[in-house]
This record gives sequence, structure tokens and C-alpha cells, in this order.
Amino acid sequence: METIGRLMQGLNGALQDPQLVQLGVAALMGLAIFTLLLALMLVVKGMFDPMRQRLRKLETNAAGASAGSGSAGMDQWLGPLGERLAPDKAETRSRLVRELSYAGKRSASAASVFYGIRLMLAVLPATLMLLAFPLLRIPPALGISLVVGLAIAGYLLPRFWLERAIKQRTTLLRRGLPDALDLLVVCSEAGLGLVAAIQRVARDLEVSHPELADELHLFGMQTRAGMDNKSALRDLEERTGVEDIRGLVTTLLQSMRFGTSIAQTLRLYAEELRDKRTQEAEEKAAKVSTKMLFPLIFCIFPSFFVVALGPPLLGALRALSAAGH
Repeated sequence: METIGRLMQGLNGALQDPQLVQLGVAALMGLAIFTLLLALMLVVKGMFDPMRQRLRKLETNAAGASAGSGSAGMDQWLGPLGERLAPDKAETRSRLVRELSYAGKRSASAASVFYGIRLMLAVLPATLMLLAFPLLRIPPALGISLVVGLAIAGYLLPRFWLERAIKQRTTLLRRGLPDALDLLVVCSEAGLGLVAAIQRVARDLEVSHPELADELHLFGMQTRAGMDNKSALRDLEERTGVEDIRGLVTTLLQSMRFGTSIAQTLRLYAEELRDKRTQEAEEKAAKVSTKMLFPLIFCIFPSFFVVALGPPLLGALRALSAAGH
């Protein structure tokens, strides 16, 4: 008890000193900021750690739930919310489902969740802005404009995200296809069948090209479930939407139809794809000179003219001013 009393007295004496109080507050703020930065660093490191991502993916596949518990929770309350905003036309819904599959979202409730997120982003920021009007003291006209602008931006933001996700996933699939073709050629020439070769290539591409590996894994699961190779290839073409994969599927279907060698067909298509990539690279290289014209004119030439013509102009101005006097 005496020790506690002495500590209380020392604490009261320290609180009466303003300098000690300021020093303690500064120390606590510094400790809080350091803890916050450390927590953010650990969170970011855990989110982007490839080993953790791979382990999480394996746990999800072992559990048999491709969407995960977090996605299931979103489906429970965003799905019914999006059903009210979903269009009645089956064509519009099927087009959205196809676009979501291009982005890698193939769950049954993906379209409903998309519309639910769109409705939530349109309503929630506008509601928060309406609640903040008394505190911000914004003029009514400006406040209404902000509410309408936030609602429109929240409604259009999921569409922008979807287009960006489709473009990014398409680029990743096209980037991994040449490696997959080379491996398919090697596996086919080694004696493996088409399904076995695709499954082996899918296992080899899990680290370097996980998006393409997922699509090939799904092809393997469909064939193991009883779907024939042609239907599985058609489904691979439809759910990816990549032109190069569409050409590969068409080539393989023609090879199956006419009974030609699949290994030779894959080798020829790999050479054609390599030539196509070379032509695209040459086309982009030819456009560089035209694209560099505008930065040269608006960014480099003005500074060059200032450096090159500035001193002579200043000398001429001095000479003219001296001659005038």
C-alpha cells in the first residue's frame, strides 16, 4: 500500500509539471504512430506475401469453396440487394455474366453482387454527405450537386473496375499463353494426350501464370467430371474471351475433327503466335517515333530553346539598351 501511495504521489507531482505532461503526450503520440505504421507494414506484407496467398488458395480449394467465406458473406446481403437493381432483360444479364467471367468472377451470384455493390456505392456516399451537411455548412445548391455527383460516381465506379479487371486479366492470359504452348508441345511430343498434357502444364504454370493455370485446371476438372474434350474447349474459349485462346481452341477442334497430329498442330500454332507477337512488337516500335513527337514539342523543345537562345537574346537586349542610352 505504501508503494502504491508513493507512486500516486509521484504521478500527481508529474501531472502538475507542464513540461513533463507535454513530453509524455509527445511520447505517447510517437508510440501510437510507430505502432500504427508497424501494423500497416505487417498487414501489407501479409496481403502481398506469395506464400501466404498460395497457402490460402490451397486451403480454399481443400475446403471445396472457390468463393471463400468472405465472398459468401457478401453474397448473403449484397445479392438480394442487387436483385432489385438487376435488369429484367435476360440478354443484359447474360452479357454481364459473360463480362464477369472474363474478369475471373464465375460464381452464380456474381451479377447480383455486382449490382448490389453498385447500389451501395451510389447510396452510401450520398447519404453520408446528407448527414454531414449541418456540420460542413455547405450551400444547398452545392450540397445537392455534391450528392448527385457522388451518386453518379458510385454508380459508374463498378463498371470502370470491371473494364479494368477484364483488360488486366486478358493481358495476363495472353502473356502466359506462349509458355503454355511451348510446354504443351513438349508434353504432346513426349507421348501425353491432350487432357493429360493440359493438366501437367496447369501444374507447371501455377507460380508463373496463375490465371492461365486456373483456367486449365478448370478444363481438367470438367473433363474428369465427364464432359467431352470439345465441349470443355468451347467452354474455355467462352469464359476467357481471349482471341489467342479462341484461335488455339479452333485449331485443336479442327485437328480433332480431321485426325491430324495434335503435337504438330500445337507446334504450328505456337510458331504462328510467335510471329504474331513479333509483328505486334514491331508495330508498337514503329509507333514510338510518332508518340514521342508530342513530348518533344511540348516538354523538351521549350527548355532547349530557353537554354540555347536565352543568352544571345539577353546579350542583344543589353546591346540595344546600351545603344538607346
